[in-house]
Amino acid sequence: MFHSVARRLAVAGGAGLLAVALATSAPAQAQPANQQRQQDFVSAAQEFGVPLDVLLGVSYLESRWDYNAGTPSTAAGYGPMHLTDLRTAGVVTSEFDQNGEDPRGDDARPALHPKPTQQPAAIPPGLQTVDQAAALLHTDAATLRTDPEQNIRGGAALLAEDQRKLGVRSEDAKDWYGAVAAYSGSEDVTAAQTFADEVYGTIATGETRTTDDGQAVTLVANPGVTPDKAQAERLGLRTDAPPATECPKSVACESVPAPYQELPGGDYGNHDIANRPQSQKIDTIVIHDTEGYWDDALTLAQDPTYLAWHYTVRSQDGLIAQHVPTKDVGWHAGNWYVNAKSIGVEHEGFAAQGTWYTEAMYRSSAKLVGYLAKRYGVPLDRAHIIGHDNVPGTTPATIPGMHWDPGPYWDWSHYFDLLGAPIKATGGAGSSMVTIAPKFAANQPVFTGCDKIGSGTPCAARGSEAVVLHTAPDAASPLLSDAGLHGAGVSTMDVSDVGSRVATGQQYAVAGRQGSWTAIWYLGQKGWLPSNTVVPASGLVATPKPGKATIPVYGRAYPETSAYPAGIAPQALAPMPYTFAAGQTYSAGGVVPSEYYSATTFDVSDHVVVRGKMKYVEVQFGHRVEYVNLDDVVLKPAF
Repeated sequence: MFHSVARRLAVAGGAGLLAVALATSAPAQAQPANQQRQQDFVSAAQEFGVPLDVLLGVSYLESRWDYNAGTPSTAAGYGPMHLTDLRTAGVVTSEFDQNGEDPRGDDARPALHPKPTQQPAAIPPGLQTVDQAAALLHTDAATLRTDPEQNIRGGAALLAEDQRKLGVRSEDAKDWYGAVAAYSGSEDVTAAQTFADEVYGTIATGETRTTDDGQAVTLVANPGVTPDKAQAERLGLRTDAPPATECPKSVACESVPAPYQELPGGDYGNHDIANRPQSQKIDTIVIHDTEGYWDDALTLAQDPTYLAWHYTVRSQDGLIAQHVPTKDVGWHAGNWYVNAKSIGVEHEGFAAQGTWYTEAMYRSSAKLVGYLAKRYGVPLDRAHIIGHDNVPGTTPATIPGMHWDPGPYWDWSHYFDLLGAPIKATGGAGSSMVTIAPKFAANQPVFTGCDKIGSGTPCAARGSEAVVLHTAPDAASPLLSDAGLHGAGVSTMDVSDVGSRVATGQQYAVAGRQGSWTAIWYLGQKGWLPSNTVVPASGLVATPKPGKATIPVYGRAYPETSAYPAGIAPQALAPMPYTFAAGQTYSAGGVVPSEYYSATTFDVSDHVVVRGKMKYVEVQFGHRVEYVNLDDVVLKPAF
């Protein structure tokens, strides 16, 4: 619909001119149903005098033009323009307020149970752009949250208002750099410029895609656009943020250091000093979400009584904060073996209450993780780039408390596209191993409990990276059981229940095929899933050596008792409550050494890496990875 208030004809700049002319040559009501969003962008651009390619570029970096079923992002943003409203999305907590997981995951120390955080009394102004847009349009916040057309108008109005404040009158996209930078909501000029650079990079290359609700949208490439970057200097943003040294140059990254500090009672916080990779190889990067907002996460990382991870990525603009040097060990994964060999990257937001992540966050995170993976030789696959939900419990008792972030709405397929390692078929038809690869937008399992874990309330229907497993080749058959999570009980569709669920990019050994269904080996059971959610894979699989009826499965790859020197208590090899039986096969992520980093005192001179003769194989045993003794298995190729 065209609106008479403040309507102005705007030329979309360069190659965008043709798109405007074509899109406006027919009445709005004559547009095909799947072209309505494109028309909404054209109409809003005209009404508020915003170049079309600028409006499309900003929206793409926020939402990729998706509606996301009207649900909020992980940073309380709604709709294609990511208008934010903290009042209706998310509750400020922290990732470690929940489930009782000990983030250190080291039996040699007392369990660390951080105190719950409190929701702030005042709503940060930067998280209430919906109110600013509502005031400009003389409408209400609810309309802007739920109506995609009005949401786009609200975003266009905000851009036009930022342009007015800059005092720039132009219909050329190159003259809107300052307004785009301001739209990021960044308080730091480098972060604002990085956001704007990503938008203009998208404008230069163009984009076309079908949104999650079936809308065909195109941003015509404008390779000749050269924005006036000096405009960002007039926004009055902070320029003195201390830069972090371990980030790629293509992202905005600042130093927000975590304190390594001795505490009363002989404890200390909030991470461990080490000398990686000289002391231990870094072989894993763990993707988390904060279960809280940016300011709260940074405050917690700077609390010596709390815990710290290596990096946090902000939703609205992709700003990165580094807290712990990568040479040191963060307390983030809930499994000390994994902590000692990994880098933890937190992402602002919520795995359930907020269900989608901004494109700005995905891009910034992928650049960081790609940089770290290249620096430390971490393979770009789902055995080494894992979610917190893929980290195993340390002992049977800790399994129920392990975390499930970043949740089933993190788009692993898109993330690996950005990493330059797309998830695709690597094996031939009929291969004995498959990669999980559903179509994200079309794959919509009906999870429950997004409002409150365990409530049973259905979540909004929307795309997911997760595929649910069944006990038979029938969608009506029961889910699998997870002895560690549920004992003899059956898994559920609760959004936090990973007991009968696989994730995009994970690889599993084939256990059978029937009609349009494929079975995989999963926690000692055959789990059935639709064949159109997997692609053939190649790689190594592990199976018990001949003569072994069953072999133990472990949640950490610790050395044999005889490897520990005097004064360091041997760590127990605690088998998990799962059965790896003869005839079963599991995807192997690689052979890993047996190691234990003994770091239980503030004095780093007492820290020792214990190495054993035993070697382990990381296997994709269920939703989480596990470890088996190399001497117990035969490794063979699947192709």
